[in-house]
Amino acid sequence: MNAFDDKISRAWPGGLYGEQIEMLQINLGRFCNLACRHCHLECSPDRTEMMSWETMLQILKVIRLSSYRLVDITGGSPELHAHFRPFITAVRETGSTVQVRTNLVSLLEPDLDGMAAFLKDHGILLVASLPCYLEENVTRQRGPGVYEKSIEAIRMLNRLGYARDERLLLNLVHNPGGPYLAGKQSDLEQAYRDELKNRFGIFFNNLYVINNMPIGRFRRSLDRGGHADLYTGTLRAAFDPANIPGLMCRHQICVDWDGKLYDCDFNLALGLCVNHGSANRIEAFDRDLLGGRQIATGGHCFCCTAGKGSSCRGSLL
Repeated sequence: MNAFDDKISRAWPGGLYGEQIEMLQINLGRFCNLACRHCHLECSPDRTEMMSWETMLQILKVIRLSSYRLVDITGGSPELHAHFRPFITAVRETGSTVQVRTNLVSLLEPDLDGMAAFLKDHGILLVASLPCYLEENVTRQRGPGVYEKSIEAIRMLNRLGYARDERLLLNLVHNPGGPYLAGKQSDLEQAYRDELKNRFGIFFNNLYVINNMPIGRFRRSLDRGGHADLYTGTLRAAFDPANIPGLMCRHQICVDWDGKLYDCDFNLALGLCVNHGSANRIEAFDRDLLGGRQIATGGHCFCCTAGKGSSCRGSLL
């Protein structure tokens, strides 16, 4: 039993189990036009892992057999995948609600002309990464010029109706800039809203606040700065059992680019496939069995239960 399971067992003697799969999250690969300092997947322009069309067809088969509240498409930068548009079109034809996680900058790539309009025409919900509303912080995390391009992309999305038409949601994501927990989501959302509207006249729907997971590129940054023990200690000390019912791993399955199945995007980054008797590949997908599976855990899971909690949709409490 690891330290996280030990904590869980005191609040939930039966251990951490899935409840019902409501969301199917699909990671199309590791190729990205950015190499952000906080990226737990270590995506970059140098990565070559990309989902095959054959695996996409297997996923479409799963979606057609059983409806989900949400199909969540992520990457890398998912829009850069060669089969992104036909795959999105096929998923939408099943009647599924589709959400795409974008870094915003990819929407301005010359080879992706018309991508924003494509997303709008297919009614795609967007979750867009903007780690901070201040240029200097985004530059430190994502590199020079990224902030300006992100603002330009949001303006373009606003012109298309995102964050103005109630059917076209544009939610932003905040990540802390260092080895500390994120601030209160409601306070940060208001700060983002005021700053972006007053300075640029741009709008969004909601802000999701996500703590940085101590794995991947962010973990190496912690190690270099000598902050790893302090940060992991902060996460453990901030454990709140009230977050357990809403943990994203209990209500979703993640499919990686190679067809392997994971409890969450963070286990995916660590290569911790679903286990305890559940099928771990898309070809053997069994929704009922996976829905009641025991969740694979580790010390990194303290990140999701710290403070107000952290998930793909922001704070849990």
